[in-house]
Parts: sequence; structure tokens; C-alpha cells
Amino acid sequence: MQTNDPTSSQLPAVSPDQSGQRLDRFMAESLGSDLSRSRLKALIQEGHVTLGGATITDPSRKIKPGEIYSLALPATEEAVPQAQDIPLHVVFEDAHLIVIDKPAGLVVHPAPGNHDNTLVNALLHHCGDSLAGIGGVKRPGIVHRIDKDTSGLLVAAKTDAAHHGLADLFARHDIDREYLALVNGQPNPARGSIAGAIGRDPQDRKRMAIRANGKPAVTHYTTERVLRDINGYPFASLLRCRLETGRTHQIRVHLASIGHGLLGDPVYGRARPARSAKLTEPAKAALAQFKRQALHAAVLGFKHPITGAMLRFESPLPADFETLLAALS
Repeated sequence: MQTNDPTSSQLPAVSPDQSGQRLDRFMAESLGSDLSRSRLKALIQEGHVTLGGATITDPSRKIKPGEIYSLALPATEEAVPQAQDIPLHVVFEDAHLIVIDKPAGLVVHPAPGNHDNTLVNALLHHCGDSLAGIGGVKRPGIVHRIDKDTSGLLVAAKTDAAHHGLADLFARHDIDREYLALVNGQPNPARGSIAGAIGRDPQDRKRMAIRANGKPAVTHYTTERVLRDINGYPFASLLRCRLETGRTHQIRVHLASIGHGLLGDPVYGRARPARSAKLTEPAKAALAQFKRQALHAAVLGFKHPITGAMLRFESPLPADFETLLAALS
């Protein structure tokens, strides 16, 4: 359903020094950061650009001095997911993007089995008319996700240009992302890197696995604290993990691959934590009550795709994670 009238704009006449440029490049430079070049290319191909009343559909057309192009921006379509009033912890927001501290239990994007009550539904309600639209649809631009039961920081775009810029940053791995993880045992060495290509597990399509034909993935980790049981055995460790890449379930798969799966992880962790009988009763109770993988997206840093400002955000451990850590210490 379309909700707004199309917006027409006339671009400035092509100057002699711009002669020979591609049409999509010329339009991108003329319009600034309002629309990404990829979005403009699509608009040209869809017939929304005219020259002297004639429709132009070739983004690579070489422009000539004196030509005056017009763009009829189509109405933004309403997003298929419905806006829902779900409380959000907004860390940062401007006209281009929004950074959220996501609680554990909140799914990021609608999918089979989770058609509503997701972060996208919440963002549609929170952002409202400030969503300029991604690809012609009034929706937030999700460029990365964190698992439903992982807490922490996530950025979403509100405009086409910001979406394009953020996607480029993630593609170049030019994003600072750090996670805090509680794992079984004590990694040796205490600091290291895990490199292993990740792809779908051929035995279970819902799981990921280290596979020779998977996508390259690298996780760097540092041990921040070792947690010992009543006999002094290193029962668990708090790690700080820095992502060099961002594959699905990357930290969970990589840490499990070196024998130190996340506490509480129902997919890649151990069914029973190591030597749990040697824990204090409060520690056992805290583990029993912790119903998710112990993983928190604690740091998110990047260069603002529109303003160029360097942004860095930190999220403290949520209450359930803090309670578990305290009980095991």
C-alpha cells in the first residue's frame, strides 16, 4: 500500500565538466546523501527518471552538457511487518541511523515462527515517519543481527544512504565489535585467535559448523577472568571476544570448536557444565536459572556512514548475566 504522493525533483543542468559521466553517478553527486547510488540505479531502471519528458532507463547513459533530468520519487510503501509498541533501549539515534541495546529474548527480524514482536516491529513503531525508507519500503535497514538469546548492541539504518554505507562498513569488516562470553573451562592459551570457515551443518540445517567450503571467519579472544569451583578447579572463564568477521553463530561455533562452549548454549554448549557438582549451591541455582547462552554484545564502534563521525558505544552486562557471573565468582 502506498501512503504518500510521489515527489518530483529537477536536477541542475549538466555542466561541461560533468559531460561523459554515468547518469547514476551524476544523480548521486547532485542529490548528495539523500539516496544511495544503488537505489538511484534501481529508480532509473524502473522508469522514474525523465529527460525533456522522455523516460530514461539506462543508468550508464553518458550525460551531455545542458541536459536537465527529473526524478519522480515513487511513494514509499508501507512495510509488510506491522509496527508494534515494544519498549526499546535506544543508545543513539539521529536522522540516519539508530543504535539499540537489545535485551535477550527479542528476535531481530520477522521469520517463520516469529512473525511479530521482533526488533523490526519495534523499530517501525519507534521511528515512525523518520524512516525514509530502504529500497522504497518504509522499514529499518538491518545490516547485522545478533541471536534472539544474545543481548547487546545493534545498529540499524533509517535511510537508503545510511543502509548502503553501513553495509559497506560491514562488508569491509571496518566495524569494532566486542562480546563478553562465559565459557566452560579455561582456554589455553589465555589469549588467541580462532580461524575456521563457517557454513551450514550438513546434518542439521539449523546449526552452523566449521566447514572447508564455508565463509572465512576469525574470532580473537582474551581471558578476562577465570572462575574456579570450591576445589580451585577452573570451572569457567569470562572472555572478551573481538570479531574480525561476522558469520552466523560465529562466536558460539568457534568457542565450541576449541572445547570451551558458552555456558547455557543449548545448541553448541554442553548439556551439563563441567564439574557442576563441585559448585556452591548458589552457583548451581544461578546456572539452573540462566536460560540462554552467556553472550553479550558489549561494544560497537564504527564511522558514521553519513557524517563521518567516529562512534563507539558500550553496553554493561544485563542483570541476568551479572547475577550469573557474581554467583560463579
